[in-house]
Amino acid sequence: MRTRASWPVLAALLLAAGCVSQTTLQPLPTTPTTQAGSAVSEAEGVRLVADGDAWRGTPSNLENIVTPVQVRIENQSGRALRIDYDHFVLVGASRFEYAALAPFELREEGLSAVGGSGGGGSVALGVGIGSWWGWGPSPFRSGYGWGRWGWGPGWGPGWYGPGWYDPFYGPYAWRPPEPLPTRDMVRRSLPEGTLETGGTVTGFLYFQNVSEREGHVTLQASLVDARTGEQFGTLSIPFVVRS
Repeated sequence: MRTRASWPVLAALLLAAGCVSQTTLQPLPTTPTTQAGSAVSEAEGVRLVADGDAWRGTPSNLENIVTPVQVRIENQSGRALRIDYDHFVLVGASRFEYAALAPFELREEGLSAVGGSGGGGSVALGVGIGSWWGWGPSPFRSGYGWGRWGWGPGWGPGWYGPGWYDPFYGPYAWRPPEPLPTRDMVRRSLPEGTLETGGTVTGFLYFQNVSEREGHVTLQASLVDARTGEQFGTLSIPFVVRS
């Protein structure tokens, strides 16, 4: 039986282990692709094109926090197609199911990105408003600590990971995390709604972060009739996970 991964639990474990890293999805050599290299699957008159290495927006380190996948859906099924984030999932080799999060679900999950002009970044978990001083695991010097544990200021309750180099403040300076979703993420997300026959829609899906332990994942999309609610097909695209 497949089990859906709990993002807050997975993220906390990965942060504690200091092993959250940037992951992208690449098509298998046997997967059909477009001329541009995006993976393709077709069924019941619906064509799904997916690119797991397409994010070039803000934040630049988004792959450290979630797994963004750009999709294009072309509907020639002869029926209206319901587009809903619940109809998409990444199924890992471990049999975990990584859910597609609506952009503002990221804020509800308490996800933040640390950015700025420095050469690098980190991930952070935290919700609420206001400053605090605390400490948590970090494989690098962060704030006013060192070694695997450090302490320093943050924003809201949470555990904050490695710092980064900043040309003004010096190495591993702290800055408040940037709450997700960014305007770029919202603007480029896949719109939910009804896709009429003959229509095409493009946008990003933001999946729970795929961990390094997953060698392969499969993108699955359920095809649901917008008028009747009937599922009339499934599209599947296998990917290799690259870190």
